Amino acid sequence: MTKQTNNSQTDTPRTNSPRTDDRRTDDSGSTRNAAARRSPATVLVTSATGKTGRRVAERLAARGVTVRAGSRSGATPFDWEAPETWAPALRGADAAYVAYYPDLAAPGAAEAMRTFGRLVAENGVRRLTLLSGRGEPEAVVAEEALRAAAEGVELTVVRAAFFAQNFSEGLLAEGVAEGAVVFPAGDTAEPFVDVDDVADVVVETLTADGHAGRVHELTGPRPVGFAEVAADIARASGRPVVYEAVSEADYTELLTGFGLPAPEAAWLASLFTTLLDGHNSSVTDGVKRVLGREPRSFTTFADATWASGRA
Repeated sequence: MTKQTNNSQTDTPRTNSPRTDDRRTDDSGSTRNAAARRSPATVLVTSATGKTGRRVAERLAARGVTVRAGSRSGATPFDWEAPETWAPALRGADAAYVAYYPDLAAPGAAEAMRTFGRLVAENGVRRLTLLSGRGEPEAVVAEEALRAAAEGVELTVVRAAFFAQNFSEGLLAEGVAEGAVVFPAGDTAEPFVDVDDVADVVVETLTADGHAGRVHELTGPRPVGFAEVAADIARASGRPVVYEAVSEADYTELLTGFGLPAPEAAWLASLFTTLLDGHNSSVTDGVKRVLGREPRSFTTFADATWASGRA
């Protein structure tokens, strides 16, 4: 999921729908341009304690970029629920990574993107990379709101499939530790994407030219069913893990039992059910087009995570 339901500003499970405008997407050809670099001096990373934000910040710092790690309690205060923190964090930044919480398809996201985009333009930020979901029409509305408000700013959209790391760091991790992946996905297969691949793509779009106006859709190398996911984790960890498919109503009840407010639980369960109806099962070559290499498979992720004892 790029949709998550934790309390920190992490990325929630993500999907996204294909763009229908005339902007260039991954299908328009390779965007890899290692020779033409114009690295920003200072980058604001929003939701910097989240799955993608933490990795993006680390990679940018390794390249010598000054990183403002925006979070609720960090040195750079930034909270998507506190708009008064946005402008101070943007002031003086050359670029920003935008990972909206709780999700770009959530109610209110488009208005937040309009407000944030205006502040981006007013503060002279020249480049943005926005994390979005694959197969989410509501997320596309929020993308367009940001694009329209941040007039004159270079914007790249990265639409990611369901994160592999949701099984080790996100909402499903506790169930995995207890031996069961409980989710309303039926027998649908999903081309899970490794968050490390997402972070590598984001950093490339922030530090290299040639990505402005593009939409990069990122997936893993093949669709994988949730039962196969559970089997992969069990094999890698040496512990029994099974997949238990549940209905949307049962999953809503499960989430409320974890303490989520009923409206949020119902919205998440509905979103997951919609996203995992098979329309996102196809794969893309977005990772290879940007990075020049194949994306990591779920099996590789499972081996690196559980066989090594990292989860």
